[in-house]
Amino acid sequence: MPASFADTSAPQIPLYAIAEDRLSGWLADQPQATAAWVEANSFTGALGQALALPGADGAVAMALVGYGTEKSRSRGRFHLAGGVEKLPKGAYRIETDLAAEDLENEVLGWLLASYRFDRYAKQTPLKASLVAPTTIDTDKLRAQAEGEMLTRDLINTPASDMGPPDLENAARTLAEKHGATISVVTGDDLLVQNFPMIHTVGRAADRAPRLIDMKWGTTGKKLTLVGKGVCFDTGGLNLKPGASMGLMKKDMGGAAAVLGLAHMIMATGMNIQLRVLIPAVENAVSGNAFRPQDILTSRKGLTVEINNTDAEGRLVLADALALAEEDKPDQIISMATLTGAARVAVGPDLAPYFSDDPNFVTTVETAAAAHADPVWRLPFHAPYETMIEPGIADLDNAPSGGFAGCITAALFLRRFVTQTPYAHFDIYGWQPSAAPARPKGGVGQATRALYAALGDLLTK
Repeated sequence: MPASFADTSAPQIPLYAIAEDRLSGWLADQPQATAAWVEANSFTGALGQALALPGADGAVAMALVGYGTEKSRSRGRFHLAGGVEKLPKGAYRIETDLAAEDLENEVLGWLLASYRFDRYAKQTPLKASLVAPTTIDTDKLRAQAEGEMLTRDLINTPASDMGPPDLENAARTLAEKHGATISVVTGDDLLVQNFPMIHTVGRAADRAPRLIDMKWGTTGKKLTLVGKGVCFDTGGLNLKPGASMGLMKKDMGGAAAVLGLAHMIMATGMNIQLRVLIPAVENAVSGNAFRPQDILTSRKGLTVEINNTDAEGRLVLADALALAEEDKPDQIISMATLTGAARVAVGPDLAPYFSDDPNFVTTVETAAAAHADPVWRLPFHAPYETMIEPGIADLDNAPSGGFAGCITAALFLRRFVTQTPYAHFDIYGWQPSAAPARPKGGVGQATRALYAALGDLLTK
């Protein structure tokens, strides 16, 4: 879905963001009729409030949106978006003097509030459109919104229409849009080209497993994004209970996130050489499904004992990460809906990540705070390395005991990237309840923070 601004030829309605502690001062400068209308409609400036004020002809002459208090704003993001949903139809021009960083976030929130997943049923569109402010880079914000909307669409689409071939088609469409090249290794060719664990995890499904490889850009530093593309996860022979299987269409959220981030990078012409690797599989149940206690040999040559077939994401990522490092990029980043332990640790709203590079950490966390895209660093804790070493093989895909599950998963992945700066994001990819600019459903996490950070890390 495209992110768009209002047609500037349409009549423009001034919109004021009014904080609770500034309402009385603002009203003091307005005509008495305006103050009376605001009071009569109980507008206080609280977050989520919106009020249209009529002119002499009865049409909307101006509008107010509540900007809350510093405390209420600290508990959320995209503060105008909740009120924007309540505004009547029209093209609105933001008049309030917000700081540039705040204005950027509010404009982005407005664009994201226009998102509708309407593939299967008609949805009521957002009535209020925004006139693009001239003081900020709206093209960059549009690219970020479109990348986020792509991520949401991919995650929201059920596995019946978003299997490995469909994920491949989505990547091909994106590559064609931006002039990128793409190649795909499918089915038994994965064995021929030495991607044994991708093949093993996906071989039980009717739709063949594959590795999607997209490249863009010819100058600048090399960045490789690796996204987990498990299009549906039954758990394999360690079958998930029904309650745990209900959201498994989102288990390709890492792939959706890196494709959304790739769009942001390519649409704005970032001076980097970008590579996107997506192992796309279904973890299905069939007679040829891989089994507990199997020992697999990875592309890197490391052997892996399978102690739970439901810990399959790290297996397919491992082969892709090994390939990624062979190209000697300047940075590798993996994104995956990898562990329930990450959700227990930080909940659904934060994106936990792992990195040992102080510059990467500082840059990403600064960008995350500035762009309303929260992250939280967790450690590559070396003393836990022994937990992923079963003795009978080099690695254990599911250590017993249940402790530090997201950390041991990250340590597992790091075994496949030994010579390149590496960061791993264990995202949730799902908004469990509606919030301003973030409807219930698929959601991007950490991608806007990364987009902002990569501009500093790789292009300066």
